[in-house]
Amino acid sequence: MPKAQQKTVPSTGTRIDRERVRDFALRLTSWPSETGTSGEAKFADQLYGLLSELPYFREHPEDLSLVDSHGDPLTRNVVALVRGTGKRTLVMAGHFDTVSTDNYHELKSLACTSLELKDALIESLSERDDRSEQEERALQDLLGGDFLPGRGLLDMKSGIAVAIACLEEFASNPDRQGNLMLVATPDEERESRGMRSLRDALPGITSAFDIEIAAGLNLDVTSDQGDGSEGRAVYAGTIGKLLPFALVIGCSSHASYPFEGVSAQAMAAGILARLEGNAELADRDDNDISPPPICLEAKDLRDGYEVTTPERFWIAFNWLYHAMTADELFARFREEVRSGAAEAVDRFSSQSVEYGRLIGGRAGATPGKPRLLTFQELRALAAKVCGEGFDALYAQREAELSHIDNPLALTRQLTEWLVEVARLSGPAIVIGFAGLHYPPSHLRLNEPNDRALHQAIESARAGLGNEPERSLVWKPHFQGISDMSFLGLVASNSQVVSENTPISRLIDQPPHNAEHFPVVNLGPWGREFHQKFERVHEPYAFGVLPGLVSEIAKTFLADNSQGK
Repeated sequence: MPKAQQKTVPSTGTRIDRERVRDFALRLTSWPSETGTSGEAKFADQLYGLLSELPYFREHPEDLSLVDSHGDPLTRNVVALVRGTGKRTLVMAGHFDTVSTDNYHELKSLACTSLELKDALIESLSERDDRSEQEERALQDLLGGDFLPGRGLLDMKSGIAVAIACLEEFASNPDRQGNLMLVATPDEERESRGMRSLRDALPGITSAFDIEIAAGLNLDVTSDQGDGSEGRAVYAGTIGKLLPFALVIGCSSHASYPFEGVSAQAMAAGILARLEGNAELADRDDNDISPPPICLEAKDLRDGYEVTTPERFWIAFNWLYHAMTADELFARFREEVRSGAAEAVDRFSSQSVEYGRLIGGRAGATPGKPRLLTFQELRALAAKVCGEGFDALYAQREAELSHIDNPLALTRQLTEWLVEVARLSGPAIVIGFAGLHYPPSHLRLNEPNDRALHQAIESARAGLGNEPERSLVWKPHFQGISDMSFLGLVASNSQVVSENTPISRLIDQPPHNAEHFPVVNLGPWGREFHQKFERVHEPYAFGVLPGLVSEIAKTFLADNSQGK
C-alpha cells in the first residue's frame, strides 16, 4: 500500500516484520488453489518450495515433509517442524484450498493478485452511483488502506503466512525451548479430507520426528462488520455440525381426488414447520447457544408433469450443536419428524372428513400414521428383501454414483434406490445423515495442557495493553465449520451417525491411536470471505497477530510443568 496509508500498530513483546508477513500472504494468495482443482494439488509443492527458502529448512531439510492426502491429481499436506529442546511441541494449522473465483465475474483473472484486484475493485465501484450498502462499505474499506482483497487472502492464506513468520522467528532464537510445527492441508472447504488424512498420519509423523504434540492453534478466520472488536477473538472450541435428512414417501393421488392418497408435501411441510429455525431446538449450555436447525434443501422428486401428486419429497437440514451428543441430536430430530408428519396427516385427514361432509359422501380412506425408519433400518429391510450379495450390490451402486460431488444429491439417490430395493411404500419417512459429521470440541481446563494453553493465551492477551483496537476476546465456540473438528480430537464418530450415513466416504473413522491435544482458533479477521469483496484487515493480520501467536508459542513451550 502507499506509504501514506500505512499505519503503525504496536505488537506484543515479539517483533515480527509486518511487511514480511504481508509478502508471505500475497505470495501464497497468488497461487490459485480452488478446492478440487490442479491448483490445489500444486499448492503443496509451492509451499514446500517457499519453506525451503527459509534458513532453518535449508540447514534442516529433513524437518520439512509432504504427506499424501487424496484425489486425482493427488493433493498433499505440508508439515514443517522447527526444533528446539525436548519433545514438547505446539502445532499451528491452516488450510490452503479456497472456494471458487467465479463470483468475481469480469475481475476473475485478478482474483488472486491482491494489489491489482484492489485497484480494479476501487475503480469499478467508484464508477457507479447506485452502490449497495455492502458495496459502499467495501469501497470505503479499500480506500481507507486497512483492508486488502483477494480470493483466499482472508480464508485463510493470511493465517498460513502468520504461521510461516512465526516459524522463522522461532528459528532465529538460539535458546528456543520446545518445538514449533506448521501443518497446512487441502480440502477444508468440502470434506476436510486433508486434515483427516493428516490426522491419520500424525501418529507416524510424531514418532518419526520423536516429538509430542501438546497443543494446537488453528489460524482460521473470523468475520466482523464492525471495528474488529468481535473479530479479534480466540475461540476455546469449535461448533459441531450434522446434516440430518428425511425422505418422505406419500401415496400419490389424482389432483381431482386428493384424499384418495396421502400428501408427501403436506408431511414434509409439517416436518419443516417443526424444525425450521426453531429456537427451542437450539443447543445451549451455560457458555454458549448454537444456531437452530435450518433447511438446506427441500424438493419433490418428480421430474415431469402429471396431474397426480408427487409420491416422494426430500428435505435436509443443517444442525449445529456443541453441548449435546450426536445421538441426542438424532433422537430429537426423529421426534420432531415423527410429530410434524403425524400432525400433517391428522390435518389432512380432518380436511378429508370436512370435504366429505360438503359433498355428502366419503372423500377417501383414512390414512394410517406414517411409518418412520432410520436409514439403518431401511438398509436392513433392503438386505432382507435382496438376500445374499446385498452388501456388494450396495457398494456397486455407490460406485456408480460416485461422480456426484454434492453429498445431498448422492445421499438422496442412494436412499431412493434402497426404498425401491426394500419395496417400501408410503406413508413412510426415512431419516439419516447426508454429510460428514463435524464433532464439536472445547478446552477442558481440568487437563494440564488445556490449562497451560489457556494460561499462555491469557499472558499474551495481557501483553497487548489496554488500547481498544488491540483487544482480544475469548469466545466459546468457533461458529464456522473447520478442520478443528479433526485436529487433536480423539472422540470417534458416533455409531448412530456411522450407521445412518449412506455415503461411505463420509463416515469418519479416526485411528485408534490418534493424537489427542487441545486446540483453539486464533486467526485474522476481515469481511465477506467466500464473496467477491473478501478482504483481510491488514493491521491485525500482519501487525498484531504474528507477535501474538509467537508469544503464545514461547510461553506454552517453556511451560515444562504441564503434560508430564
